[in-house]
Amino acid sequence: MIQQGQTTIFQKNCLSALENFAVGTPYTYKIALYTANANLSPDTLIYTTDGEVIGTGYTAGGNILTVIPPATSNNVAYVSFADVTWNPASFTASGALIYNSNTSAAVAVLSFGSDKTATTSFTITFPTDNSSDAIIRFSN
Repeated sequence: MIQQGQTTIFQKNCLSALENFAVGTPYTYKIALYTANANLSPDTLIYTTDGEVIGTGYTAGGNILTVIPPATSNNVAYVSFADVTWNPASFTASGALIYNSNTSAAVAVLSFGSDKTATTSFTITFPTDNSSDAIIRFSN
């Protein structure tokens, strides 16, 4: 089962100054794809290969994400990522895990709502980078 949400370990790591999305930091964030057989939720602690997609154009561990620098607006701090594409691609995915590839710590679980099958390419389009829609938001 894939349950979408920001992971609690990510929240704890942010409070412990163990995450950093600023440009030029030594941290690299990745996104891995998973089948419906994966067990991912906000309780997920680290990147795992259990239930990870296997197929043409996909490498275990997923793709590196390009961070859009953190910003603030309307009493909300937020960060997002540029869209990411696997090309060529031939596989089926039901969700994804964003994680810190330096520490393997989970950041967020994404559920696609159903199986998505790629036959030539596969793109994850992230929400608009703003205080209402960015993939990661902190507000008071």
